[in-house]
Amino acid sequence: MSSIARLTGAAVAAGVVVAGIALPAVGGSGALFISASEDLSFKPEDLKEPPPAEVTRILDANGRQIAQFYEVYRESVPLSQVSDIMKTAIVAIEDDRFYEHGAIDIEGTFRALAKNLATGGVSQGGSSITQQYVKQVLFTSANSKAEQAKALEASYARKYRELRYAMAVEKKYTKDEILEKYLNIAYFGASANGIEAAAKRFFGVRASQLNLVQAATLAGAVQDPNMTDPNVSKAHKKRLLERRNIVLDRMAELKKITKEEAEEAKAAKLGYKGTALPGGCESSDYPYFCMYVRSEMLTNPAFGKGKKYRKAQLDRGGLTIKTTLDPRMQAAAEIAIKKHVHASDNPVAAEALVQPGTGAIKAMAASRKYGGDEDKNEMSYNVVADAEHGGGTGFQAGSTFKTFTLLTALKQGMKINDGFNVGSSYSAPNYWSFKNCKGKNVGEPGWPVTNDEGGGGFKSLASGTWGSVNTFFMMLEQKVGLCETVQTAKSLGIHRSDGLPLQEFETFTLGINEMDPVTVANAYAAIGARGKYCEPMVITQITDRNGKRYDYKPKCKQAFDPEVADAAADILSGVFTRGTMRGVGGIGRPAAGKTGTTDAQSTAWFAGFTPDLAGAVSIGDPRGSVKYKLNNVMIGGRYYGSVFGASVPGPIWKDTMLAALKGVPPTPFTPVDTARFGGCGQSCQPQRPVRPEPPADPFEDGEVLYDTHD
Repeated sequence: MSSIARLTGAAVAAGVVVAGIALPAVGGSGALFISASEDLSFKPEDLKEPPPAEVTRILDANGRQIAQFYEVYRESVPLSQVSDIMKTAIVAIEDDRFYEHGAIDIEGTFRALAKNLATGGVSQGGSSITQQYVKQVLFTSANSKAEQAKALEASYARKYRELRYAMAVEKKYTKDEILEKYLNIAYFGASANGIEAAAKRFFGVRASQLNLVQAATLAGAVQDPNMTDPNVSKAHKKRLLERRNIVLDRMAELKKITKEEAEEAKAAKLGYKGTALPGGCESSDYPYFCMYVRSEMLTNPAFGKGKKYRKAQLDRGGLTIKTTLDPRMQAAAEIAIKKHVHASDNPVAAEALVQPGTGAIKAMAASRKYGGDEDKNEMSYNVVADAEHGGGTGFQAGSTFKTFTLLTALKQGMKINDGFNVGSSYSAPNYWSFKNCKGKNVGEPGWPVTNDEGGGGFKSLASGTWGSVNTFFMMLEQKVGLCETVQTAKSLGIHRSDGLPLQEFETFTLGINEMDPVTVANAYAAIGARGKYCEPMVITQITDRNGKRYDYKPKCKQAFDPEVADAAADILSGVFTRGTMRGVGGIGRPAAGKTGTTDAQSTAWFAGFTPDLAGAVSIGDPRGSVKYKLNNVMIGGRYYGSVFGASVPGPIWKDTMLAALKGVPPTPFTPVDTARFGGCGQSCQPQRPVRPEPPADPFEDGEVLYDTHD
């Protein structure tokens, strides 16, 4: 008799597993057998069970899913949410004595042992479901390919380790708990991890809805999912069908189903649907907002220490993230943009809506889809946000920056109708007439700034703002201070879209810095909130995989005196009735805002607010706004000789607000403190007579003629 035969016979007689090491007879009769190492320990060893990677779900403000992130496609579910027939099928084919034995199935292991001894290796596993769970944990928690290989190696040493871990698992959990864990960690093929993901991927149903045919298919897939992956080839599908039928026969043999039921199920087609894998932001209906959320999770320490940890939580943590997105307001922005700008146009329009007093971003929309396919004119970056949140370099904000000079003047005590005479051209009186925040002289007397709207004359804070008079704002910035104006802007969160330092030159007030709609909208929202600045906010709540909830509140500060904001709002309200937006008109409720157009119509903006909602709209050519200006262009099927802030961005903003605030009771602005500011803005006449001026083009805005930035 050969040594292999003698070893096999002895093993069977003893009723134990022999694998070249001593193994305890767990859950059945038998005694220890010969050991290659008599001093090995057979005590249970605790298994470290880091939670398996799961899908993170992103929800809108109403709790509806809008996107999901994952490194591994898995959605864990309790055993109660798995159909009974699925439980029956997996136990029948993988471990039919699962509820009877302990950590190891002696009978099953005998069969495997005989096969292994005959082949001289480890060709058959004979593992219980508990042991298979242990193997999956070791594999999914491996930190390197070497560790993964060790978890799967065909060796008795691995089986020994698995057994000790399995003994501990059996002591720690009930059988149902082990089965639940196994079903949630097992890989079924087609990139589906866990029974819920597999049910959706294979058949487009929940795990609780699986029928006999579907359950037998998935139960058959776990043995060798790479060889039966129906997403690979017809041959793989054929093997999966064969495995399904084996499962059905085994279920009938164990009398879990009748032979008739088995034959009927075997006659059915495979039924694989190949439901598309859930994608990231490119698959979301709200890709720009989705990108902002993802970037915020990765960059904001409020959501965990270290980018590596935050990324792991986002891609593997199974989080549920509730956001500020308002679907109704988002739809309002999308419809308004689509009305005025086509996706096929070279210029791209982008809009952000922000709630005053919280900084909550309610909508982010653009005229082009996100995706990066140039042939389809798609955007490859977040045109609505800054570079930190997936955006690009942005567009120069133009005369929307005049508002920061206006606020600075009001903070320094100027009254609404205070002003001075200006000409049609302005040059810095000397090199030291403007100083940046480092105290450096930045005045350039040789560079003139002119007005688009014609001659000069006396301009007050009110009338100078309504007409967006360049020469007035250059003189005003000279009076109140360049650095002081920059500091006002910074107090409202203003920063360059590309992340570089703000350019602090004398034309700062004319909007030479590149911005994004989120940043500009949020700054204007602070005026609507009476000077209360809040950081942009998209995440309100995170619930982890264990159900623990974390709530996030707005981070706000009082940037400046509320009464200063009241006076600024009053002046900016006149832009709709007596200023650059008078050709477009208001929205039927208290509103204020400012148009913006850059040098020779490179880009155009409108930023406006009510006490309830603020928004900013930009339009420019992403191929290069300086080279591809908004002159002699077709936008939205309409020809424009020149595009100004009130010609495209203004109407988009108006249409958005009308729809977004429909049904929302209008909130009035707080009246101006006339004792302090000496007037009531747009309803008052200037304190000094003004020379008659020719009527201005309703689509005309101040223009940046001195640009220090390429």
